[in-house]
This record gives sequence, C-alpha cells and structure tokens, in this order.
Amino acid sequence: MAIGPVMRLSRSGTLGSIICFINQKGGCGKSSTCFHLAGSFAQMGLRVLLIDADPQGSLSQGFFGSELVETLETDETLAGAFDGSFIFQKPGLAVRSTSWPAISIVPANQCLTRFNVPHPERLGLEQFALHDFLQSLPPFDITLIDCPPNLYGCSWSSLLASDYVVIPVPPEDFGAQGLRVVHQAIENAQLLNPRLSLLGHVVTRFDRRLVVHRSYEQKLREIHGDLVLRTVIPEVSAFKVSLACRCPVGIYSPRTSAACLTSELGREILDHIDAAKGYSKEAVTA
Repeated sequence: MAIGPVMRLSRSGTLGSIICFINQKGGCGKSSTCFHLAGSFAQMGLRVLLIDADPQGSLSQGFFGSELVETLETDETLAGAFDGSFIFQKPGLAVRSTSWPAISIVPANQCLTRFNVPHPERLGLEQFALHDFLQSLPPFDITLIDCPPNLYGCSWSSLLASDYVVIPVPPEDFGAQGLRVVHQAIENAQLLNPRLSLLGHVVTRFDRRLVVHRSYEQKLREIHGDLVLRTVIPEVSAFKVSLACRCPVGIYSPRTSAACLTSELGREILDHIDAAKGYSKEAVTA
C-alpha cells in the first residue's frame, strides 16, 4: 500500500518514545485511540509496538478477536512480564505480529487481572516489571500503552515505564474532578520516573452538535490551556466500522474525516514530543 508522506525522524528525537494512555474512567476511548493511532503511525513509516495493559484485553481483541485472545496463556501475554515467565524464555515471544508488518502488540487477557492490584506504589520491584520488559525488547519507533480504567497496578507500572502520558477525556463533566486524581498519580509516578511528562489531554467521543460537549471542551481548555491537544476526536461511525473489521481507520477508510483526524492527532503528538526534546523532524515523500 502506498502511504504517501513518511516522517523521517532522528534516532535521538522522537524514535523510541513510550506513551501511555490513561484515565480512571471507562469508555474514554483509550483502547480505540491506541488502535487507530497505531495505523496512522504505521502509515508515517514508524514501527509501532502496542502494549495492552488492560486485563479486559480490548485492544488485543480489536486485532485478533475475543476467541483467540481469551485462550492465550500467561507467557503469551503481558502477564508474563509480571509473574516471572520471561526469566525462562525470551520476552520477545510475547510480541505478536498483526496483519500490518509495522504494527506489533503484546496482548493481554484475564491472566493480567491478579497483577492489577490497588495501592501499587506499595509494591517492590514488581512495579517496574513493565519498564524492565520494554527495555529487554528490540527497539521500536514508538510504543503505545493502553491502560485499564483505574489507577491500580497496571496503570502504575505503565507510568513508570513511559516517557509521556496522554489522557483521553470524553466531554462529560464540567468540573473534571476525576482528572485531579489522574494528575496526582502522574506526579507521584514522576518521583520514581523523572523522565515522565504529561503530553496533554485529548478530547474524545466529541459531538459538536451538543452544546454540553462544546461547553466542556471550552472549560477544559480554560483550565488546562496548552495541555489540551488541538485535535479533537469525534464520535463517528467510521471508527466503529473499521474496528469491527479489525483494521485501524486510517488503513481501512483513509479518506474519512475519522482517518484524517487520527493522522492529525498522531502528527500533533509527534510535534509535542519533538518540542519537549528540542528536536526537529522532516517530512519527505516516500
């Protein structure tokens, strides 16, 4: 497939960045955003690794379906990074190829549940299991971690393993009280992981026809300013249709507004990373 412009990125710049998508609420679009962004980054010429850190395994099922994912053994999933399975085998065996050579994923299923414990900051070295696992893998250009809808062990380990955090925020509540707890978790994680920084909030599942959605976005930008990403992801059918076909929207329906906005979000994320690191990137034609 011809993919048009390709991002040429300096190895010391954006490449190798690890981004976790986190919020303590369900239905925020974390899994969907990771799924579709992977396609957009792949179309930019990047090698993408997806980490499914949610015991529900929604991201994994998006690529392979529930029947396969639910039958995977511990050492075939991210759970192997927590229970010591990878001491006895190569960690890379948990990395599964997808239908697109540039996209790989470490899946998750119910095997991960017992490691997603409350008060994870009280754990010992186990809280660094995801960090150590990622360090053992061959380098990817960009890694996206899909966190569960809580701030338990898997989310905490993801924060300790990441360079950046993106918080998907559906336009639901004016006060955004739930975000305060997420921000506090990020600040606590930064004590153990000083390289971690908040890349921004992304408004998801947005319906411009609804006054409450427009008002929420405005309020969010008033509160958090530049930490709200410019790109807004709408609630449109193209995302659901492509997911049902187990294909990121940018690959399945590249001319739709959903595909264009996902690509725009991906480029904005790369711009923010480059700005944070002080590097530049060059777009060239493949």
